[in-house]
Amino acid sequence: MKKLFLLLVVTLTMVPVCAQIRGYDIQVNVVPDHQDWTYKTGETATFKISVTRSATLLNDVTIDYAAGPEMYQDVKKTDVVLKDGTLTLKGKMTKPGFYRVDVTAHVGGKDYKGACGAAFSPEKLQPTTVLPSDFTAYWQNAISEARKTPLNPTKRLLPERCTEDVNVYEVSFQNIQPNFRTYGILCVPVKPGKYPAMLRVPGAGVRPYGGDVYSASQGVITLEIGIHGIPVTMEQKIYDDIFNGALMGYWETGMDDRDKSYYKRVVIGCIRANDYIEQFTEWNGKKLAVTGSSQGGFLTLATAALDKRVTCYAPVHAALCDHTASLKGVACGWPHYFYGQQTTDTRRIETSRYYDGVNFARQITNGQKGWFSFGYNDDVVPPTTAWATYNTVTGPKEISPYQATWHFWFQEQWDEWENWLLKELKN
Repeated sequence: MKKLFLLLVVTLTMVPVCAQIRGYDIQVNVVPDHQDWTYKTGETATFKISVTRSATLLNDVTIDYAAGPEMYQDVKKTDVVLKDGTLTLKGKMTKPGFYRVDVTAHVGGKDYKGACGAAFSPEKLQPTTVLPSDFTAYWQNAISEARKTPLNPTKRLLPERCTEDVNVYEVSFQNIQPNFRTYGILCVPVKPGKYPAMLRVPGAGVRPYGGDVYSASQGVITLEIGIHGIPVTMEQKIYDDIFNGALMGYWETGMDDRDKSYYKRVVIGCIRANDYIEQFTEWNGKKLAVTGSSQGGFLTLATAALDKRVTCYAPVHAALCDHTASLKGVACGWPHYFYGQQTTDTRRIETSRYYDGVNFARQITNGQKGWFSFGYNDDVVPPTTAWATYNTVTGPKEISPYQATWHFWFQEQWDEWENWLLKELKN
């Protein structure tokens, strides 16, 4: 009994240490009066704002808010006092797009934020970027030139990451020229046989990668790549130092010359990753997926467009889409190259068209199936650009917005994405 009592005491004292912090007790809610957050142009949307503590309205709370077309909000108010914790606003648009309401509540010396982006006839949104006449020829020539460099792959088993069903390796292969390598994590089912394959492409930043062991356990070869030509199994601090040093703002590098853009070797590296899958894995030669989010969403579109081995693709809140929209006063995609500029370099405009997810989306064919998902509250990748990109695709496609997400995933969204890919690959 004494041992049992001591065990109980130890367990109870450990609970506070192990407990996780999740979310905030104070919430700022901005809710539209249409369940799907969608309206027709000319209709009026009503937004109900509420500030709560422990799910109960908070009286006499002070807020600031901005409302209007996303990234170009023209209504701004500060120090508005909500006597009963609520406020109602209205807004409408006469052209297709998104009307966004941002609210910041000031409580106890801290700021708490909420937002809502309402869609107005989003199925009619069209991008602004122009397709260069030599777009396809330029990229096919770049791929052909890169393939003159042999892959010369390396492969190293990572025993600590392997499971009963999956072998995990760090691999590398030459990319656009000799001695420039792409690194990644390859996960392969242990059971001998031929399998469908999935290429996973990364969001922006510099980081290590763990590989997609789960999908491999379901009978899919997976290759998750980095884009910076460095190993992907080092400690996080090394990547932090590189990101804050040599690779700071890498997405801006060479954006006044299509041949010097940082993203040229990144896009080519995705195609060469599929070359690696084809030549050095037990791929079945039939089903090949590509997927990624944010920057990885752009790379998903680029890879599907340039590589017809890809049979299905799934971009999530795809960045780098419709760069020139902001030159016309419309929300543009990350990294917002021209946002807020009165004049700009025409060389950068021309270069941006070769690295615009919209122009890659225009090249996707009927033999490739797509699944698109994003959030209406995303303030990094505006849903205006996400919808406009989706609308340009002429091949088979599905769209599954999760309206309340910002630049992150909901669990249900993740599950749907994962299930869609596995279904497409294994059917």
